[in-house]
Amino acid sequence: MKKKQKVLMTLSAVTVLAGAGLGYGVHYLYDFAIARNDKDFMNSAAASGSAGQKVLPYEKWTFLKEKPQYCTQTTADGLKLKGVYLGNPQQDKNKTKKLIILVHGYTSRGILLRQYAQMFYHMGYDLFIPDARGHGMSEGDYIGFGWPDRIDLKNWINQMVTKFDGKVDIALWGVSMGGAEVMMTAGEKLPSQVKCIIEDCGYDSTEDELSYQLKEMFHLPSFPVIPLASAYTELRDGYNFYESDAVAQLKKNHLPMLFIHGQKDSFVPVEMVDKVYKATQGPKEKVLFPNATHAKSYQSDPKKYQQVVSDFLNQYFH
Repeated sequence: MKKKQKVLMTLSAVTVLAGAGLGYGVHYLYDFAIARNDKDFMNSAAASGSAGQKVLPYEKWTFLKEKPQYCTQTTADGLKLKGVYLGNPQQDKNKTKKLIILVHGYTSRGILLRQYAQMFYHMGYDLFIPDARGHGMSEGDYIGFGWPDRIDLKNWINQMVTKFDGKVDIALWGVSMGGAEVMMTAGEKLPSQVKCIIEDCGYDSTEDELSYQLKEMFHLPSFPVIPLASAYTELRDGYNFYESDAVAQLKKNHLPMLFIHGQKDSFVPVEMVDKVYKATQGPKEKVLFPNATHAKSYQSDPKKYQQVVSDFLNQYFH
């Protein structure tokens, strides 16, 4: 009997210790990946393909011809989000506006999208650049990985439609997490003013991306940490990793899509672009940049990138 009691006590102690270890692991993963804080493994500029470039406020973007206009929205859960509208005098004021909404990457912010903004601006488009919840000028103490952000982005779209009394054609463009965000937004019911979507190196789902990084960075299997961290995130922040799924959203999408990915991407593996490309139900194109790492397709070949994007937009902006 004493021996049996000793075994039971030992098993109980192991269970408690294992539970404590898992609890620590879940909290660590949340703080590591979800909480709003500085990330040692991902530079905020690199997350949007802007590493090594000087960070300048919008007011010092020398290519702009009009002053930035700051916009706000308050989310259903009470967060105040901010974005900036950049008007382009190249456009005829009597015609329908052509607007690109640019969405930044993980831990990044709008002012780090200057190289892309300049490209689209020189093409003649107006721009709108929001900071996602938990990023930049916007409130929020967690990162949404594109899922709650899809509703925020839809609200921004509606705000731009209202701003121009419906006389606006809109394209969505996003890089890295921003790419996932525009894909997730594609599964929502959007105004007819949204004509097409461009995603650059977005992941197929939050579950897959976090599972991949858990293996790559810590050499750990996804179970049981990912399910537990997902439940913890839902309890704290109202969303889980399994619903945050670009593939599922794209199965509901019929808008034209352009998919861009670097073949040397080791942060969002290139295999993921095949899944999202297959899932979307509308007209689609896929362009791979052979020498590009994560979020570096533009930097690897700016001329090709601009041509690919321009040709795509010209098909759907008339």
